[in-house]
Order: sequence, then C-alpha cells, then structure tokens
Amino acid sequence: MSADFLPKNSPLAIGLRHYPSTILLIMLCVVLFLIQIATGVDASNPSTKDLLHWGANAMPLSLGDEPFRLVTSLVLHVGLLHLMFNMYALYYFGQVAERMIGSVNLLILFVLSGIGGNLLNNFLALQAILGGGKIGVSAGASGGIMGIGSALLMTALLRTEINQIGLNFRSLLLVMAINLGYGFLVSGIDNAGHIGGALTGAVLGLVYVLNVKSHKNSLNFVKFSSLMLSAVAVIAVVFGMIYWQLHQNIMALL
Repeated sequence: MSADFLPKNSPLAIGLRHYPSTILLIMLCVVLFLIQIATGVDASNPSTKDLLHWGANAMPLSLGDEPFRLVTSLVLHVGLLHLMFNMYALYYFGQVAERMIGSVNLLILFVLSGIGGNLLNNFLALQAILGGGKIGVSAGASGGIMGIGSALLMTALLRTEINQIGLNFRSLLLVMAINLGYGFLVSGIDNAGHIGGALTGAVLGLVYVLNVKSHKNSLNFVKFSSLMLSAVAVIAVVFGMIYWQLHQNIMALL
C-alpha cells in the first residue's frame, strides 16, 4: 500500500510507511462497518440476522459448511462502540508488533490468533449445546488483538529485543489483564475468543523469541526463518485437525 498520494508527514502516511498491515486491518474493519450502515444495519445494535449475513462466527455454520466465518468474523463488529474500542487496541498493539516482526508476520499473527479464539469459542459452544444451552453469535477483532498483545507480552517476559525494540513487561501485563478482566465483568463479551487468541499469540511470541536467539549475529529480525515457517505450518495443521474434529461432531448432531 503506497502513501505517495498523502502529505509526507501526515499520520496516515507515516502509518502506511511503518506499519501498513495495522492500517490495512483498521481500514478493513472501518470500511466494512460503514458499508453495513449504508445498507441499513443498526450502528448501535445490529441484529443477529445482520451479523450472520455479514460473516459473524456462529458455531453450527462455522463448523458446518461455512468455515470462512472463522476469518470473516475478525473484521466484523457488533456496533460502533465495539468497533472503536477494538480499533484503538489494534493500533496500540499492532503498530508496535509490526515494527518488531514485519507486516506479513503481523497479519499471520492476527489471523491465526483470531482463528484460535474462534475455534475455542466454537468448542465451548458445542459443549453448551450438548448440555442443553443456546447458540451464540460472535464477531470482532479482539481475538486477533489479544494474540498480538500476548506475543508482545512473551517478548517482554523473556526480555528479548526485536529490531532494537524492547518492551516493559509490567506495563504490558497490566494492559492485557485489564482487557481479559473486562470480558469477565461485562456480559456479552467473547471470553473464549480472547483466551484462545491470547494462547495462540503466546505460542507465536515464543517462536519469535527463539527466532531472535537463534540468529544472534543478525542485526534485524529474521522474518521468514525455517523455525517460523515450521511453527506457522504446525499451528495451521493443528487448527485444521481441531476444526475437522469439531465439524464431524456437529455433523453427527444434524
């Protein structure tokens, strides 16, 4: 994404130069929200029908014939306040992480963490259905955002600078604790998505640290080492296996 058409020192131009993937993700979420509003979706309280139409995560659909919802739900939000809160958090974590690990890795981290959160959400939803509970609908970038935050937290915990950027563990831990704790204090929050995203991000954060330590003589972060490619492949395969098992379980109920 080029920033040549913008004033050189404008905030957007600076963002596009230094953390384009973060800006791209924010733009996707905002543009999708604006399109929804333009087509008649309630900006404050969208209906379940509207959310499903625009790609929300819903266990019977996501584990059935529409697995794309595991990804599309990551850029869909449940009202303006939800969007604003998540976009602030995405910018807060994303612009730091992207300068540390690169644009492509930031996208991979966000998507895998979001999928991890949605899979955990769907697993728990399936257990709830088996126990006589109700089916819920979830959406939002928070699983991916928690994954980014958790990856950063892991680098801070292990005191590892990446691309000459070091982070304060206590400050990050406080921010992450507030975000996780908020979900348990307020109803309607996808806590499973937060936890699943954070766990996935922590695994990838550990991989980033190992990647740095295995290339001590490199001045810059090795963005596509065999270790990192292998880790991403393993996570993708594990997620595929989890999805297939859950898919088989839900098909058996129909």
